[in-house]
Amino acid sequence: MSDASSEPGAGHKGTSVGHRNRGQETEEATEGLPADGSVQQGEVAERFLERNQVIERGPDAEPVEMFNQSSSSRFILLSLSSGPYLDVFGFLAFLAMYLITLIANIILIIVVRINPKLQTPMYFFLTNLSIIDICFSTTVVPKILQNTLSKDRSISLLECAVQMHFHLALGSTECFILAVMAYDRFAAICKPLHYNTIMSKKMCFCMAAASWTSSFINSIIHVIYTFQMPFCRSHHVNHFFCEIPPFLQISCSDTWLHEVATYISAGIIASLSFFLTLISYIHIVSTILKISSTDGRYKALSTCASHIIVVTVYYGTIMLLYLRPRSRSSPDIDKSISILYSAVTPMLNPIIYSVRNKDVKRTIRNKLFK
Repeated sequence: MSDASSEPGAGHKGTSVGHRNRGQETEEATEGLPADGSVQQGEVAERFLERNQVIERGPDAEPVEMFNQSSSSRFILLSLSSGPYLDVFGFLAFLAMYLITLIANIILIIVVRINPKLQTPMYFFLTNLSIIDICFSTTVVPKILQNTLSKDRSISLLECAVQMHFHLALGSTECFILAVMAYDRFAAICKPLHYNTIMSKKMCFCMAAASWTSSFINSIIHVIYTFQMPFCRSHHVNHFFCEIPPFLQISCSDTWLHEVATYISAGIIASLSFFLTLISYIHIVSTILKISSTDGRYKALSTCASHIIVVTVYYGTIMLLYLRPRSRSSPDIDKSISILYSAVTPMLNPIIYSVRNKDVKRTIRNKLFK
């Protein structure tokens, strides 16, 4: 005889235990819900399925972390390092870079304002660049400093959206301003007799306003699109601050269309600005080679040297970060590049322009530190 026949009530007993356990799970799933039947059946089923998922994984398994906008409105950012000594070193390094960025750019703005000789289109755009660098660094670095020393590295959805918006908008504006500055050098070297007409105050203001406006409109469209995606994989962002690429990685929806839109936008802004700059310098070099005297060539080229260095560093980092396919991207490399153009470049720009500029150095010595 089989074991089932030797225990005739075993099958029924197992069935009754199963029904009793199911009933207990259903009661626990409906626990806390209103008793008047106003809750829809789908909510009960949802709780029941959630409990079953935990039961099927086993009592020792860790629960799967699910995240979306309705369950939480905060994201967790990375710290600079995991060791306390490295945290202190990173904090001091970023604090020093941030202070240098603020002081150097503010001094450059003041120098341009107090020296009548510097009231030219080139220095007007250089002032715009300094304002961008101050805001660009302020958007990112203070939060990095806070997260380096604080145990709570969370950031609200609104704060993250604002940071992403200004970071993207200011980065795009800098691309356009650098292209406009290259056009200014083209007009000064290749069209010197028509320079005042080409780079009039009205034209300078219109080009600056177009750069700022178009960049902020483009940015807000991408930010709204980004935060409409559901984030159900994790609320831990693999980055030091809020930027679009890391959020594509934690989204549980199909991000292909968003990636294409990001690449097209970045391609239009960065590549178009870069090619406009490149075309300007092709004409500049062609004109410089026609100058007979060596001193004349050196003087013309020296007025562009600082801008060439800044353009090379900035456009290079932008293209490395945004114009690579996602399959070839490395999170660690992306974070390093982002830090380079978000914290280091704004610090270097005023130094590069000041060190090679005799008028700026003379004004600093005579007016500010006399």
